Amino acid sequence: MTVEERIKGRKIGIIGMARSGVAAALLAQKLGGRPFVSDIGGASNLADQLQQLKTAGIPFETDGHTDHLLDCDYIIISPGIPLTSEIVGRIQKKGLPIFSEIEFAFWVCQGKIVAVTGSNGKTTTTTLIGEIFKEAGLKTYVCGNIGLPFAEVVADIPPDGVAVVEVSNFQLETIADFKPQIAMILNLTEDHLDRHGGFEEYKKAKYRITENQTADDHLILNRDDANTKPDVITTSANKLLFSTSDSAATATFVRNGTLYLRRDGSEEDVIACNDILIPGPHNLQNAAAAALATSLLGVNVNSMKQTLSTFTGVEHRLERVDNIAGITFVNDSKATNVDSVRFALQSIPSPLYLIAGGRDKGASYEPLVKHGRGKIKGIIAIGEASEKIMQELGREFPVQFAGSIQEAVHRCFDMAYPGETVLLSPACASFDMFENFEQRGLAFKEAVRELRDGKKNHQSPKV
Repeated sequence: MTVEERIKGRKIGIIGMARSGVAAALLAQKLGGRPFVSDIGGASNLADQLQQLKTAGIPFETDGHTDHLLDCDYIIISPGIPLTSEIVGRIQKKGLPIFSEIEFAFWVCQGKIVAVTGSNGKTTTTTLIGEIFKEAGLKTYVCGNIGLPFAEVVADIPPDGVAVVEVSNFQLETIADFKPQIAMILNLTEDHLDRHGGFEEYKKAKYRITENQTADDHLILNRDDANTKPDVITTSANKLLFSTSDSAATATFVRNGTLYLRRDGSEEDVIACNDILIPGPHNLQNAAAAALATSLLGVNVNSMKQTLSTFTGVEHRLERVDNIAGITFVNDSKATNVDSVRFALQSIPSPLYLIAGGRDKGASYEPLVKHGRGKIKGIIAIGEASEKIMQELGREFPVQFAGSIQEAVHRCFDMAYPGETVLLSPACASFDMFENFEQRGLAFKEAVRELRDGKKNHQSPKV
């Protein structure tokens, strides 16, 4: 079926007025479709989205989902809406197909697609791949779950362009034909168990990234992760491995402190690991994965080295915010699961006070005992998960409760000494207190700025 047959003149129901939903609606209208957008939220909370839809002349409804959706030919669903929700049940009973926004955008994409998924490192690796491609002169569009919806940029991607798309498990639940030329699963740890009900179902959702790939496509996997080893994933794609150790089976690997690329039967040194600007062993994995992905589209090692030696990372991921009276503040709001916090602990050498909590995702916090012992001096727990954090970590670390990010920052500053770190690395979703992890990270940064303004004329009493 052609793009025109799939979209032109079709009634397309879109559930959710988040940025991806509005982007899908605008794309559908641009291509001759008849979009209708529905959101359970009230109009007062959706002013910006409603203005965009009104300006474009796209019909919509708020405050709930009516039977208007059931009159559509198919549905595009926001990744934030579980497939177990009442509206999805009604749609499935009617027999309407349900697609994700990345599936919808895929139908339109003329360029190549590099799709990145995994439990941790997606945003950093997606951004890094995009920066390497740009350094090499490719027409590059970084999008997806990273903030800029695929549907928002896809119409601008030329046949010789490349879309680097961060893809979540929620988006992969409702794909049909989505087929990237290069797919990547960085790692898999327990996450989103509240949505999937168990680790096995979560992994199955992630593995869908390769289900439509053929022998002409590539699937990049992490040899160092038991859940992404090639023998556990069925695919027709060509499997390629990256590692931070040395193995004949890997396409990118580390030997004697240097990252190497193996292709066409020969080895090339990419960069000394100490010259990679983003810190931590997890970012060495991300660098190895990015080098492998970009090599498949012909990028030379000089472009990789230049980018890896200058790339400072992404906002809200181990982002150094400030140093006040010798105390460093780090924003790691993107760390929404326990394994992400582990990576943060490995990357920060100093003793630290940890701000954690939010909406619990079903996994245990107890692994942080092992990784935080001797490093975490205290925990300030926020949000809905506070009591669980106290129960699972309170026997090992001093745990206090705070009602806001601002209160947590001030408490940590009062306890910390020069040379120590205050780390926001929540291990939880943000939706109990914030719209998203970005808003949570910005609140942390604002609290640090307020602290700086309040302390700028005198030093901490501990100095």
